[in-house]
Parts: sequence; structure tokens; C-alpha cells
Amino acid sequence: MATATHEDVLARYEPVIGLEVHCQLLTKTKLFCGCLNRFGHEPNTNVCPVCLGLPGALPVLNRHAVTLAIRAALATQCTVQPTSIFERKNYFYPDLPKGYQISQYQRPLAKGGQIEIPSGDGLRPIRIERIHMEEDAGKLLHEGFAWSDEKSGVDLNRSGVPLIEIVSQPDLRSPGEAHDYLAALRSILVYAGVSDGNMEEGSLRCDANVSIRPRGREALGTRAEIKNLNSFRNVERAIAHEIRRQAAVLDSGTRIVQETRLWNAERAETVSMRSKEEAHDYRYFPEPDLPPLVVSDAWVAESRASLPELPAQKRSRFASEYQLPDYDAGVLTATRDVADYFEAVTGGCGNPKAASNWVMTEVLRKLKDDARTIAALPLKPARLAELIRLVDAGTISGKIAKEVFDRIWDSGEAPQAVVEREGLLQVSDTGSIEAMIAEVVAASPEQLATYKAGKASTLGWFVGQVMKKMGGRANPQLVNALVKKALES
Repeated sequence: MATATHEDVLARYEPVIGLEVHCQLLTKTKLFCGCLNRFGHEPNTNVCPVCLGLPGALPVLNRHAVTLAIRAALATQCTVQPTSIFERKNYFYPDLPKGYQISQYQRPLAKGGQIEIPSGDGLRPIRIERIHMEEDAGKLLHEGFAWSDEKSGVDLNRSGVPLIEIVSQPDLRSPGEAHDYLAALRSILVYAGVSDGNMEEGSLRCDANVSIRPRGREALGTRAEIKNLNSFRNVERAIAHEIRRQAAVLDSGTRIVQETRLWNAERAETVSMRSKEEAHDYRYFPEPDLPPLVVSDAWVAESRASLPELPAQKRSRFASEYQLPDYDAGVLTATRDVADYFEAVTGGCGNPKAASNWVMTEVLRKLKDDARTIAALPLKPARLAELIRLVDAGTISGKIAKEVFDRIWDSGEAPQAVVEREGLLQVSDTGSIEAMIAEVVAASPEQLATYKAGKASTLGWFVGQVMKKMGGRANPQLVNALVKKALES
């Protein structure tokens, strides 16, 4: 293994990266039969003669799956082809009951789109070569059963599940860019209602084609395809490792071998799987049991009209309409649920900046350790909006608001009710605050002398002591002004 650092390798070599992303479509049934498309059911319970590949069973195309594929194509700025052809991709593997996969090769559903990723202070387009439809294979089961130490099982529930494969051009130049591209693509697909984007359940799977070339050279290097990338973190780690591995091979005077490699997360390295296949190895030929797929202009127009506001559009609108920084707008639109939650809070409180701060900090912080989605939270947007209004009206302080937030996170109780029941109303009575200030000053002669000697920062210490003694309920702006007045009198 190479001892050179990643930075040293990148100084000498330029990575060239393309991603092939397989996305399961959010249909009720499979691509060519009526079996349920569901994750987590008992093995081999959602199967029929079609997805089992039994002789004489004929495929029937799922129209809704095509509609979702068209939506994905339009959302990524691809051009939908008027006619595409299903073909048989022939290979042998235990989880492929027919001995071939129905896919598209020479005439895919869509071509020529792009996705923008962050680059410097702006955005850079990453070209999409094609989007084609295909059926998923089954799944081998290697653990979890009494016999797992002796043999593997085959679960064909996933066989025939509708997929689209989104193939990028080799425009990515770093592991970080690959991560950003995958994150942007996932966000678009989830917004468009095409996929749930769950990588852990296999709804989104990624293969990476990686090569390197000496800096300044135009010719592409020999690529390796990395499979088994099931998380954003592993995509970055695997690509970074592969770049270092290929650099070590070239530095030793050896040539890169074109091959398929697997990512071993436990060992944090890629390992050779097999020599890389070419298209002719799969013996593609048109699927004789399916006619050409003809997509009319009306079908495309209908699919386009059904698309929601997509992440890039929503991010731009948030920045302009709510006067949010680009960073805040990006965080709030990363997922559609968070964006919808923020807009509902803003609508209820009329303070977009406060809503942004609460959602980005408190809500997203709590969600990190919460198994629920933001849509399933007991704390509804209207409750958070009410809490923000209490702060804006001076009814409670920001410190007390955070305590109330923690109490209503799981209960969804009205903030006003919590504040009244527990006596958390903000104290703005000048007399009460001045009396507490006098008490604190009288008990702190050393700190008073330090302030009188010119150390103005001691003012903050006095403010903190007053707030502490008043249980955080005093109006902080008023306390600050009255403490300063008292110390200078």
C-alpha cells in the first residue's frame, strides 16, 4: 500500500471519476409483474412466475415506473427519447433467476442532463450521460440464519423491482465532489418523488469508475469500477483509497489493470473482484417479449407538470424571498421535509431569520439523535412558530425559550401553557431587577474594583450573575442596561 499522503498524490495526479447510480423507483409493484415492491418482507414472499423467471411467463411493463423514470430524467435536465428499447443483458449469478436482466443499452430512456455541485464560490455542472430503466436482481443472504456458516441463501423479493441507472460523465475530480454529486442527486430524486433515497435499504446504490492521470495530461487513464458503496461516507473513502492505490501502482512502474473492485469497509480498502466486463461480454440483444417503449410529448408534458419545486429552485427562492444567506438556504432545502417544516414555521411566526436559526440549530440538532423523521415529530411547525413569537414579544427570554423547546419536543404541548404553568414569564420589572443588581454588586467588591480599574469585560460577569439569580427569566437587554448604569453610578 502507498505511503504517500492523499495530498501528495493529488499534487502529481488528477483523478477522473464517474458515478453509476442505481435508484429503486417508488412504485407499489414491480417493473414487469404485479408483485409487491416492498423492503423488509420475509424472503421469497413477493414473487411470481414472471420475477422467478419461470418458462412461459411474459413481462408486462409498469406504466407508473416509466412515469417516475421520466420525472427523474426531467428533474436532472435530461432529454427524454421518443423511443427506447429494452434489451436482455446476459450473465450468470445465483440471484438472477432468468440468467439475464431486462435493461436498456443502445437506446436508453433519456440522455444528456446535468447536476450542479458546489465549486469555489459558485456551482459547477456535472454532465449526465444517460438514464436507462432496468429490473433489479435478487439478493444473496450470507448471515442471520442457522445455516449461514455453511451456505448462502437467495431472496428474490427484490428481483424485478424497477430501477433507473443514472450514469454521469467522468467530470468529477475528487472524492469530495463525488460526495456532493451523489448528495445533490439523491436530494433531487427524493424531492421529485422518484425514490426514498434510502442507501441502507438499497434504494440508492452507487458504483464508482475511478482513474488517474498525471497532472497536465489529457488522455484518460485505465479505470477501475468500485462496487458495494452503500453510504456517502464509503463513497468518499473508497474513491480516496482507490486514487492512492492507483498512484502507488503507477509509481512502481506497473500498469493499472482494468477491473471491477469491491469496497471492504472494515479494512478500508478496495479489493479485486473480477476483470472488468465490456458491453459485448453481456451479449445484449432486444427483448423479444417487449415492444419498443414509445413516450409521447403529452406524456412528457404531463410528467413535467407534476414535478414539484426542486432543490436548486427552492434554494434560490429561500435566499431571495426570505433574505437568507446561501449557506442557510442550502441547509434548509437539503431535504423536502425540512424545507416544508421551515416554511410552515416562517408562515406562523413571520420571522424567517429566527425560524431559520431554530430549525438549523435546535431542530436539526435534536433530530441527529432521534429515530423519527421531521414530519413525524410531535413538535409541529405551529408550536415552534408560537415559541418564536413569545421570544419576539419579550414574553420569555431566548434562554428560557430553549428550555421550553426541550420540554415540548416530545410532547408537542403549547409553549404558552408551559410558560404559564411553570412561571417562566420574562421579568421586565425595573424595580425587581435593580434590587437584584444591588444585591450582586454589594456581594462582589473585588469584581466591582476590577471594573472601576478599567476592565470593562467584568460587566458581562455581573450580567451573568444577575441572570443566574433570577433563574434566566429577566429581560437580558434590560439587565445589561441597568447593570451598566449601576456600575457607573
